[in-house]
Amino acid sequence: MRIAVFGSGAVGGYFGGRLAQAGEEVIFIARGAHLQALRSDGLRVDSPKGDFSVQPAQATDDPGQVGAVDAVLVGVKAWQVPQAAQAMRPLLGADTCVVPLQNGVEAPTQLAAALGERHVLGGLCSIICLVAGPGHIRHVGGEPNVAFGELDNRPSPRAERLRQAFARASGLTVEIPPDIHAALWKKFLFIAALSGVGAVARAPVGVLRSLPETRGLLQEAMQEVWAVASARGVALPEDIVEKTMSFVDGLPPGGTASMQRDIMEGRPSELAAQNGAVVRLGVEAGVATPAHHFILRSLWPLEMRARGEIDF
Repeated sequence: MRIAVFGSGAVGGYFGGRLAQAGEEVIFIARGAHLQALRSDGLRVDSPKGDFSVQPAQATDDPGQVGAVDAVLVGVKAWQVPQAAQAMRPLLGADTCVVPLQNGVEAPTQLAAALGERHVLGGLCSIICLVAGPGHIRHVGGEPNVAFGELDNRPSPRAERLRQAFARASGLTVEIPPDIHAALWKKFLFIAALSGVGAVARAPVGVLRSLPETRGLLQEAMQEVWAVASARGVALPEDIVEKTMSFVDGLPPGGTASMQRDIMEGRPSELAAQNGAVVRLGVEAGVATPAHHFILRSLWPLEMRARGEIDF
């Protein structure tokens, strides 16, 4: 398959790199020093699943030079999706599928509004990775997994072709869930709670789950996401909060979420796309979300400072 990775940072670099390693034609859309390193030295990935490199790596900052592809993996941050959607138009052919891999549940809607719903799949991934330097991705934890599917949950040849491409790659697992919306909200319930509580507390997951105060806030935040999802007709299990807390209890104690790290390090974050989305979607559905309101309001000054809107 011919696959473009739009946003070739940690997530896009890892999954795109694995596809390239498996022999797919992968074009990385990147910029700055990262782009220059990809062009000159290729892509280097360090991983417990096996280190590898992609040399040479096809990389550009101009989607217009790429032309139509079979699939686009969207690896930008959630708050960058609307702008990225406009820039990826030259990559679309008649049956191109666009697969968002962001945290959150709004990216498919945002992409469909810009590109047309027929091009967009629902998608998500699980991995803990970071950009160690230009052209250098480090996978530091988690079992890499990618999942996607048509927004109406119908089987499709293009989704199956992409699944087979991922299945040929090493260092990851892939699935087409029976209900992509339930899969998106299941991850959202986990990541929005962990990211928000971790950013407010400035503590790793081992601390969050061990103190009654933060453990209780995690559970309340998860319960609110379940309530919003249910009000919107998303079929999440009744025991999803209990099962997600069991998963949290098994995570490495020093772990932190990417949104939490961005906020703690003064970078723009996915706060609006995670906790802010719970609040917005809760208002639309008539569901109260006091825990996420608290998280959003507590962190908003830091978000505004990171975006250069205020100074203190």
